[in-house]
Amino acid sequence: MRSTIVSKCKKIKIVMTDVDGVLTDGGMYYSAKGDIMKKFFARDGMGVTLLKKNGIPSIIVTKEKNQIIKQWAKKMNIQKLFDGMTNKELVLKQVCKDFKITSDEIAYIGDDVNDLGLLKKVGFSAIPNDGIEELKTNCHYVCKQKGGSGAFREIADMILSVQNIK
Repeated sequence: MRSTIVSKCKKIKIVMTDVDGVLTDGGMYYSAKGDIMKKFFARDGMGVTLLKKNGIPSIIVTKEKNQIIKQWAKKMNIQKLFDGMTNKELVLKQVCKDFKITSDEIAYIGDDVNDLGLLKKVGFSAIPNDGIEELKTNCHYVCKQKGGSGAFREIADMILSVQNIK
């Protein structure tokens, strides 16, 4: 692991994440009645649990606004859910104020153009391996894993490892 990544991960006190394309594979499954379903990866959920157990809360920042995300966030004990966010970087000031931290102490994982502003403003930014190319040149780390297949867990494990937390 590069020394710049290690030094950034050592500072992290909060992990923020997008949903579609990060915690899910980005697919939206519709029933004949129009219901939307999403598939979350269990190991990403364990990443949330491990971070929380070690004093690092997870926060969701998503453009979507639906009950599936709210239910998953509640089940996983997500610290805060910002849904319906079209301008995601606007949450940064509020998170820093609420948790009494600086943006350098925040990690964010996103995968598409609406994540770019926030990715550029946090201390450690990452994208899943299948995130869009533009983001790969505008973030600190490109995951080995794809969205919905362990990208969040990869970042959680990296942060915990660098901070010598098991």
